[in-house]
Amino acid sequence: MPFHPTRMKLFCLLFFVGCIWVSVTEAKNIAQRAETLISGRTMGTVYHVKLVSSEPIETAPLKSVMDSILAALNASMSTYDPHSEISRLNNAKAEEAVAVSDDFVRVMQLANKIYRLTQGAWDGSVAPLIDLWGFGPNGQLTEVPSSDAIAAAHQKVGFHLIQLEKDRFLIKKKSYVTLSLASIAKGYGVDRLTELLNQKGYSDFLVEIGGEVYAKGSNAKGDPWRVGINRPDSGGRLDAVYRVVKLSQTALATSGDYRQFYEIDGKRFSHVIDPKTGYPVQNGVVSASVVAANCALADGLATALMVMGPEKGLALINQLKGVEALMVVRDENGQLVDYVSSDFQP
Repeated sequence: MPFHPTRMKLFCLLFFVGCIWVSVTEAKNIAQRAETLISGRTMGTVYHVKLVSSEPIETAPLKSVMDSILAALNASMSTYDPHSEISRLNNAKAEEAVAVSDDFVRVMQLANKIYRLTQGAWDGSVAPLIDLWGFGPNGQLTEVPSSDAIAAAHQKVGFHLIQLEKDRFLIKKKSYVTLSLASIAKGYGVDRLTELLNQKGYSDFLVEIGGEVYAKGSNAKGDPWRVGINRPDSGGRLDAVYRVVKLSQTALATSGDYRQFYEIDGKRFSHVIDPKTGYPVQNGVVSASVVAANCALADGLATALMVMGPEKGLALINQLKGVEALMVVRDENGQLVDYVSSDFQP
């Protein structure tokens, strides 16, 4: 039946009023949404979780579960805990099977993926070189290590010598090989808290551990989460923002050389060691930020990009679906130059 002109006007008026009512209701709901913060300490740093909801959130039980998850991860992957799973692996003999937890298995599966993707630029067994170059527990050096010392430490590096058997046991092919998951563990912690919040039904939140972040939904104002990338200046303020990235159902991880370095005879040495050469990288990259679906992947890739440099690093990122990156290089004149992947959106 055709619409009568009067009925058409009435319909349009009702539709218009309905739209106003919906818009006002949505605006009211957004205005009523509040942000709740949960924070604590883990993995030698701090964590922050921001939850957005129109209903009051009982934080104590949720924080208790979060702390339990993070404590278990720390007890599994901390090299500073002599009783942790990773310490048991590092102290194991060659071909000795070491049983590990589900979380450890998941991290090792991802670590193997990153090791292969980056062709060894990320290597979880590089700790002997880190220690030799003065970035371990013994503190920084006053002189450059000898070539013989570097070669000896380099012989102990080889992530491929640590194998996962039957998705439950880790076996080292050489007893001298040791494992460190520091460049993935915080990102994985973010992912585990994200899994918890998804299971609890939260749709708007931000999780951060030591600067590694995952964001979902929107903030209390209904806007996308905005996360700042630190300006890569040595001695600069911790809150100095270089670039801002909008995140929604994505993670952001950043690696840089501007906090951990020292100088000997006017030459700068950073904590970013190339696993293939045994020497600190000298490619000019001062910061690498990766956006990906999960934070552990972003965390590991950010570390690898520092080693790979902008050309090889971005060539890899552009091949990976759903992964983007920003790499910052300090040029010969001391200026910061951005290199970005094909669809990176600052």
